[in-house]
Amino acid sequence: MTETLSPALPNDIEALIEAVLRAADEHGVTLATAESCTGGLLASVLTDVEGRGHVFERGYVVYTDDAKADELAVPPRLLKREGAVSEAVARAMAEGALRASEAGVAVAVTGFAGPAGPDDEPGLVHFALAAGGAPTVHQEHHFGDIGRGPTRLECLRTALRMIETAVTNR
Repeated sequence: MTETLSPALPNDIEALIEAVLRAADEHGVTLATAESCTGGLLASVLTDVEGRGHVFERGYVVYTDDAKADELAVPPRLLKREGAVSEAVARAMAEGALRASEAGVAVAVTGFAGPAGPDDEPGLVHFALAAGGAPTVHQEHHFGDIGRGPTRLECLRTALRMIETAVTNR
């Protein structure tokens, strides 16, 4: 059970957090996160369970294009060509977090948690997971215009499931 955020999290997310941290601990895998639209929420829940913090290696909150380029070496030309909310950028974020850290698994989240520009789709989120020796995995989700909070919770569910699958299949 998370210590700080438990009252705010749905039970299924609490269970996923526990499962991910237990699996990472049992398999000796450390985790890194690269987050945009979730603003560090994933890193926060992964570090909020007593006795399991050692599986979390580091997290990057890279909300702007400059931060993605500076912290994770996402090429600026890729950001310009594809846009920050894209499969290519999610993959580059996950791979950059894996390279820049000592983690065995890195997950990236980039999307529109709420209303953005006139051509942006609220609830469109790209996820990528990079693990040493395995191809980078991508998922695209269209959560709809459900609001920032509910979108971020859906992001937690998706990212945690991706991590759990990657860790247990190592």
